[in-house]
Amino acid sequence: MKLSEIKTQLKELETIEFKLPNGNLVPRHFHVTEVGKISKTFIDCGGKLRQESVINFQLWEANDYDHRLHPEKLLNIINLSEEKLGLKDVEIEVEYQSETIGKYDLGYSEGSFLLLSKQTDCLAKDNCGVPTSKPKLKLSELQNQTANCCTPESGCC
Repeated sequence: MKLSEIKTQLKELETIEFKLPNGNLVPRHFHVTEVGKISKTFIDCGGKLRQESVINFQLWEANDYDHRLHPEKLLNIINLSEEKLGLKDVEIEVEYQSETIGKYDLGYSEGSFLLLSKQTDCLAKDNCGVPTSKPKLKLSELQNQTANCCTPESGCC
């Protein structure tokens, strides 16, 4: 989800809800402790120089159970961050504490912001010898191949 998309959704909501990949909700007394701009310059395993930029939201919960972040307050935080940090309309990444700091992509469905699991990936599969897809085999063809193989009574061994 890009910055413009969360702003559009927040304007339509009365409350904010973040849902974890397992379906549990981030406790309603969460805080957004950071809105940041993260730029990463790196070389992939194929030697290609790459750049990546995301907007980072950090969610945190404390023991202040009466705290509720309202949509208009988060919009104000986002607007201030756009002004002070020069944010562009790029993808949002969310950090939330689990066993360690978890990083999630952000989605939206039926009134809830969804924290979507992120996966690592090889960006240079063509240079690493990683197959792009597994060969598909038909089980019926495997039986035919087996039937034509050398058997003990065929005399081929």
